[in-house]
Amino acid sequence: MSYSITPEPPQTTAPEVDQEKVQNLLNKRYAEQNLGTAILAGLLSSVVAAFLWALVTYATGYQIGFMAIGVGVLVGYAVRYFGNGVTNRFGLAGAAFSLFGCLLGNLLASFIALSQIEESSIFLVLSAFVSSPGMVIEIMKETFSPIDLLFYGLAIYEGYKLSFRGLADEEIAGVHNQTPQT
Repeated sequence: MSYSITPEPPQTTAPEVDQEKVQNLLNKRYAEQNLGTAILAGLLSSVVAAFLWALVTYATGYQIGFMAIGVGVLVGYAVRYFGNGVTNRFGLAGAAFSLFGCLLGNLLASFIALSQIEESSIFLVLSAFVSSPGMVIEIMKETFSPIDLLFYGLAIYEGYKLSFRGLADEEIAGVHNQTPQT
């Protein structure tokens, strides 16, 4: 039996970070963020995602819970792309609109199912609920399943996590002090 000793690679130290460059980068990021645009993007993307959820439910005939994750992803990316956010407020907006999109998606899917059961127009069903908003809560109670909490939680997590802008590798490389080579 033979053994070989492999030399360890030399220890390298991480380059120092230039604090002035970091502060300039942060100031630039704070100046670029726009919470109003992020909120508008979150609202619109949550409504679009809810309609997509309802259409998939209608097309398949099944209420697919993991569609909630797609809602969270769509909303999170929309909030990040349009809001350019780096603070916690953008994550909270993404999480809130993800939950809203999930609830609206479930509600719209319920309206579609009810219109099929009643053999009536979806618009007739919607008009009945507009005239009696208390029935919306009853529909949500009737269609709720404990597994919905898991999927809503995942959607909220994705909406929160994806709503922030990260630093690109080029930006990270640019904040290191450059040591002169001799």
